[in-house]
Amino acid sequence: MLSQQSFVKALELEVLNPSTERSLKIGVADVCRPGIQFAGYFEVFAFARPQVIGKTEMAYLMSLSEEVRRERLERYFSYKIPCIIIARGMDCPDALLEQARAHEVPIYRTQAETSVFTSKAITYLAEVLAPRVTQHGVLLDVFGVGVLITGESGVGKSECALELIKRGHLLVADDVVDIARVGHKLRGESPEIVRDFMELRGIGIVDIKLIFGIGAVMRRKTIDMVIHLEFWSPGKDYDRLGNKEQTMDILGVPVPLINVPVRSGRNLAMIVEIAARNWRLKNEGYNAVSELDRRLGEMYGVKNARGEEDK
Repeated sequence: MLSQQSFVKALELEVLNPSTERSLKIGVADVCRPGIQFAGYFEVFAFARPQVIGKTEMAYLMSLSEEVRRERLERYFSYKIPCIIIARGMDCPDALLEQARAHEVPIYRTQAETSVFTSKAITYLAEVLAPRVTQHGVLLDVFGVGVLITGESGVGKSECALELIKRGHLLVADDVVDIARVGHKLRGESPEIVRDFMELRGIGIVDIKLIFGIGAVMRRKTIDMVIHLEFWSPGKDYDRLGNKEQTMDILGVPVPLINVPVRSGRNLAMIVEIAARNWRLKNEGYNAVSELDRRLGEMYGVKNARGEEDK
């Protein structure tokens, strides 16, 4: 459910006919322009979306005779429409307002052009209706790459993040990350109540924005990769070549995952920086393992870095 108050405020709407309900039953991040319905076609009708009436729809509706207009609007409002938005600041016809009141459908008005408002509304709805999940970890912007650092409590996530912030990278969220799937991408941010704060064992809660300046924090960031910190296990076989690509599923989106063993003496901040730089290189089409395979094949014709026989 979407509250009417937040909907009106975010999209800068004027309320013409407030509904008795406090929420809008909108479940799709899209809108419908009902011109074809005003023409009498209802076989395919996206009635569950907010209805946006622009200049074309309004002109056609007003061109109908009073009897036909009444018949079309009665059928139009027989569907469970969440709300109607009239664009370009146009006046609301009495017949439309009458039917809206009878069916308790709120009508709003915007001064924006129809196409501009439609784009803004779809973007807003995609954000507020996006699937969400809360993840334990630290989210940072490292060289423009959204890095989510996860791991057990006490493994050193916050300490690693603090060193990265000291190196000039940006903190998005510490300890609790709110993640939303917008389209095929994940966007993370901090809950407002703990935004800009970081917990450091032995020191307590610190305000990163006040200590390092406003340039050290960022409100939200797309999550491009996950780095999972785990305590070093002597008997475990860790990936040494980086040719075993792994992913972590978050809200149905596979995110590249790197497992980093933690032990005394390892510079975790530098490892995260290298991982972020390497992700950018892969994203631009360069893969170090593939390049090594090519060189081995050219020079020796031996098994490549993946253990496969070169032909």
